[in-house]
This record gives sequence, structure tokens and C-alpha cells, in this order.
Amino acid sequence: MIKILKYIGHTVYRIWFYLLVTLPILVFSPLLLATTFSEKTYPQFYWLARNIWAKTILYGMGCLPKITRAEKMEAHKNYMLVANHTSMLDIMLMLYVSKNPFVFVGKKELAKIPIFGFFYKRVCILVDRENPKSRAAVYKRVQARLQQGLSICIFPEGGVPESDVVLDRFKDGAFRMAIRHNIPIVSMVFYDCKKRFPWEFFSGAPGPLRVKTFPFVPTALLDVSDTQMLKQQTWQLLYQELT
Repeated sequence: MIKILKYIGHTVYRIWFYLLVTLPILVFSPLLLATTFSEKTYPQFYWLARNIWAKTILYGMGCLPKITRAEKMEAHKNYMLVANHTSMLDIMLMLYVSKNPFVFVGKKELAKIPIFGFFYKRVCILVDRENPKSRAAVYKRVQARLQQGLSICIFPEGGVPESDVVLDRFKDGAFRMAIRHNIPIVSMVFYDCKKRFPWEFFSGAPGPLRVKTFPFVPTALLDVSDTQMLKQQTWQLLYQELT
């Protein structure tokens, strides 16, 4: 009987999450559409995504963020935001963490998600990791967004790792881009997203979402040849914190 009740509870928890994801998009779709017609209005779109969409989901799920910051990001300054990736909550939590507008660089497959995918492909930089031309085009789009005063966010694992993997190996992209554009790396650890809303359907529960940001790592004195070193140092920093 207890097991049946748990299955029912987890099912309701999942359905409630997807309702919270979808309903604000539907309700505010006119505003969301209006702010995606031009890249100039992206900061307004970001405000809506952060303060209405992300907070509605996090608070509605009973997953309240608790953030420990090593430094404060300056307004109108570019950063490269990186974190471990274990859950769909990572997207909403990253929006919550950063008041500075940023653009996600993410895999094109997420554009297939109904409703969410429509706006995702309009405002994010999509990459097909199997296509060299797509990867090369990302650098140009990143440069354009940085020139508009925005930051960039990449989950460097390139996807959600297997359930028994603490932290998967990082891809080069985030670190190479940060060096090429001379922007600081803002590394952070999401401790609880996997526990609160894992990919396994019959699992998860409300609770706090702890976040720790580390001192920013400048890249102005680095060269592209330092990509592997920077990547490994960042991976080691997050891995030690998670373990």
C-alpha cells in the first residue's frame, strides 16, 4: 500500500512540474512573443523568464534556492556560467542564480519539447554536436551576444550523465569560448537538483536547492592552448565539492 501511495505521489509531483512549466508560458505568451521578435528586447524576455517562469516553477515545486556566493557579478559585464547538470531544474535554478541576463548554449534536441521548445529555439544558441559547421557557427553567435552585453551559460558535461556518475567529463566549448572572448569563468555547484527532480519518473521530492558559486576565474592572460588546463581545473573544483 505504501509503495502504491509513493507511486501516486511521484506521478502527481511530475504532472505538477510540467503544469508549472507550461501554464506560465501559455498565460504570458503574448509578452514572451513580443520580447523575442528582436534581440534588443532579450533583457526583457530574460526578466520574464527569471522572475515569472523560473520562480513560479521553483517555488511551486517547493524547491527553494539557497545560494552561497563567493563574488557578485557586475551589471553589464560578460561572464561564462558553468555548473554540473543533473536535472531539468538546472535551467530554472541557473536563471534564479543570475540577475545578469545570459543566453544558454544548448543541444538542439530540446527544441522538440512542446511549447517550451518553441521559445527555447528563439532565444537560445542551439548546437548540433555531431555537426562541425554547427559548432563553428556557435562561436559567431556567442560573440554577437557578448557584444550586446549578455553573458553565456553552458553546462560543460554536454548532457545529463548516467545516474551513478557524480560529474561527467567536460567538453571544451565553454572554456575555449571564455578564453577567446576574455571573459571570466563563473563556476557553480548545484547540490540538490538530482535529488529534488531526477530523470527517473518515480522519484524526487520538494526541498531546498543549495548552490555554491566559486571565485571567478579570469581568462584575459590565457591562450587557447590553455583550454585543457582550465577545463580540468574547473572539473576538479566541482568534483571535489560534490564528493
